[in-house]
Amino acid sequence: MHPNAGTHHAMTPMTTLQHWNPEDRGYWDRSGRAVARRNLWVSIPALALAFAVWMLWSVVVVHLPAAGFRYSTNQLFWLTALPALCGATLRIFYAFAVPMIGGRRFTTLATASLLLPAIGIGLAVQDPNTPFEWMVVLALLCGLGGGNFASSMAHISFIFPTARQGTALGLNAGLGHLGVALVQLLVPLAVSAGVFGVFSGPAQPTADGPMWLQNAGFIWVPLILASTAAAWFGMDDLADTHAGLAEQAVIFTRKHNWLMCWLYLGTFGSFIGFAASLPMLVQSQFQHADALHLVWLGPLIGAVLRPLGGWMADHWGGARVTFWIFVAMALAAATALWSLPAAAATGASGQGGHLLGFLAAFGVLFAASGIGNGSTFRMISCLFIAERVRHAEALPSAQALAAKEGAVEAAAALGFASAIGAYGGFFIPKSVGSSLAMTGSASAALAMFIAFYLSCIALTWWAYSRRNAPYPC
Repeated sequence: MHPNAGTHHAMTPMTTLQHWNPEDRGYWDRSGRAVARRNLWVSIPALALAFAVWMLWSVVVVHLPAAGFRYSTNQLFWLTALPALCGATLRIFYAFAVPMIGGRRFTTLATASLLLPAIGIGLAVQDPNTPFEWMVVLALLCGLGGGNFASSMAHISFIFPTARQGTALGLNAGLGHLGVALVQLLVPLAVSAGVFGVFSGPAQPTADGPMWLQNAGFIWVPLILASTAAAWFGMDDLADTHAGLAEQAVIFTRKHNWLMCWLYLGTFGSFIGFAASLPMLVQSQFQHADALHLVWLGPLIGAVLRPLGGWMADHWGGARVTFWIFVAMALAAATALWSLPAAAATGASGQGGHLLGFLAAFGVLFAASGIGNGSTFRMISCLFIAERVRHAEALPSAQALAAKEGAVEAAAALGFASAIGAYGGFFIPKSVGSSLAMTGSASAALAMFIAFYLSCIALTWWAYSRRNAPYPC
């Protein structure tokens, strides 16, 4: 029998937990831990699929010319950029959805929605006469995958106690981020074989042999269906965390919300932005096409290390970890700038530079951004709950109520910060592209990134990590 079966709502047995208090150690040890872990392990593959669908166009556009599509380079750029813009914007709304709808219900709906772009792309790429406007619609629909992150992280923040949120959120996000590397590895394999036989349609003839580009979308359909079913039958809604939009919108009056948005733009924005722009950087600055097969390692490193960032923040404090992460990112960006070919740094095309140093610098950037993703999210959870508890009466009942209200605010802030951070998926590639277009070099963009990381160092130190910081965490 489910450990909380007696407290479930009569209309939704075994799915809605009427009383959830993970901060109670006895309750957590008796039944809470098992429920939380089940929700986490169902959430992770759903989030990985969401990231894969979100980044699907970054792989598909490479194959469109060979399939007979005659889109301009600028049109292909917009197909890659639009999912990031749409996903970031959807995160603002998804951030507030879980307390209003429920983690189980919303995860099920959000995962099922990924079928629209997956099936749509599979059908559209079979005809090279498909209008570009229809491709734009499909690119925007891929943004649904980007939006899922905000709701997923909000649900996990409710399920786990504060002391374990760094590790739990890090696992959910870090393993979820593996979807970025997964799509870059799986799609090239899927389009090279008729894995669905006659059901997927005919192959497109190319100079390198037949290609089944439709499989780039169709390959995700069975996985999405399985994950949707797992969310419906394996996750829970929490009655105690029900909150309307007005109750969550209070975060817009909180200073921490805006400060942490800036810091998360520096960590996750860097992760997703560099994942999209590194292939273009390597190819344009070093003319080494043979190095492109290594670029998927960057997102893999960042994804794997995100749980480590949450664990480190749980043990040493989120602000301390975040401060040193931004120091490492500033130094790595400076190294990447130094590694550019000398002629490229002056705006002319040329050879030289230090490709290995450049790739190593971006390896550090991905690793640091991954760790920083985990530590900044741990900071958000701590800050909002601690702020409400600090101003509550000393009575145990008042402290417990304040902790719950803080958890609702923290979940909304996690989602909103994730939305702002996701805009880095558009702004970083756009900055790199503009720098290349105007000067022929990425040096201006890298210099701007260094200046941004310096601002993050100063902000983290002043507000959170110095000895007498006003908001230590």
